[in-house]
Amino acid sequence: MTDRAVQPVERQLPTEEARDLFALVRELVQREIAPRAAEEEDAGHFPREVFTLLSESGLLGLPYDSEYGGGDQPYEVYLQVLEELAAARLTVGLGVSVHSLACHALAGYGTKEQRTDHLPAMLGGGLLGAYCLSEPSSGSDAASLRTKAVRDGGDWVITGTKAWITHGGLADFYTVLARTGGEGARGITAFLVPGDAEGLSAAAPERKMGMKGSPTAQLHFDGVRVPDARRIGDEGQGFAIALSALDSGRLGIAACAIGVAQAALDEALSYATERKQFGRPIADFQGLRFMLADMATQIEAGRALYLAAARLRDAGRPFSRQAAMAKLFCTDAAMRVTTDAVQVLGGYGYTADFPVERLMREAKVLQIVEGTNQIQRMVIARHLAGPESR
Repeated sequence: MTDRAVQPVERQLPTEEARDLFALVRELVQREIAPRAAEEEDAGHFPREVFTLLSESGLLGLPYDSEYGGGDQPYEVYLQVLEELAAARLTVGLGVSVHSLACHALAGYGTKEQRTDHLPAMLGGGLLGAYCLSEPSSGSDAASLRTKAVRDGGDWVITGTKAWITHGGLADFYTVLARTGGEGARGITAFLVPGDAEGLSAAAPERKMGMKGSPTAQLHFDGVRVPDARRIGDEGQGFAIALSALDSGRLGIAACAIGVAQAALDEALSYATERKQFGRPIADFQGLRFMLADMATQIEAGRALYLAAARLRDAGRPFSRQAAMAKLFCTDAAMRVTTDAVQVLGGYGYTADFPVERLMREAKVLQIVEGTNQIQRMVIARHLAGPESR
């Protein structure tokens, strides 16, 4: 198998601090993540100890303000860290992306007091977060969510069910979108809910085709009482907060997808240069060489696309369209590259003895989460041609 420490991706990093950060990330990947990834995924083990270590190492708050325990790193750097983590194990890379998504609302829209009270523990205090937007009856149509939050004195009482929650049942805090007003997007408000809140419970984790080490579960809110001090932003502002978070989160998914694709290409290259047929390595045959060239090109193009969007974000410029493009292209590329990697390995690629079959199963979910790729096409088209006629 390819040793990613021997042939790492060549990074273009903006500072010496970022280069030192990558040295740390690659050391942790080699020592703590990659060696156990296949075994733990097969067993469905969630590596909470790895997330604790990442938090202690300052890797769970990279894109946030150091005043509150963050790493002050630009998205250009943070996303490449996600790629590196996802290449070793998607459960970890995607988990860090989801945690960052869960911190986004408070970091971007919370009051000074809220950020001071909660962000240090969320960003570097060992806590793990989750993001609660989807519901059993509202996935792509997120503005139709039904979970309600009703004011009761100085508190809000939340009732309803959230679905497809990464880290559901294990998270220490949840960023929850609930309906506080009328129908549609303007009636939704964001809340920060403790993981041990009374009345909050998780269903059994979903049985998924991939990412078996990452728990995904429904969450039930049975009269969960949350003080108004844990309301994030204004009443009715929640959907705008959610969309803002998803623009950034989609870049995280794009970076994770390129990490998975890069891992698959590394495995395919290693196998193709070692496996011999007809007296020479199969990498000598043009049909295979062209496949590898196409795989590498898609990865480089995807990496360039998500980094271009990240640099727009870092510059404070609009990046929603580019985030949708990056999520769409990178996840579709990951599906193609991992499928081709299985083909390169032939029968061996279809067995669990080699990691490419796991990578292919994992790539599929990236085309679905945080807005399906059909939704991304709708977002891009609206930016190009305006909203659809009714």
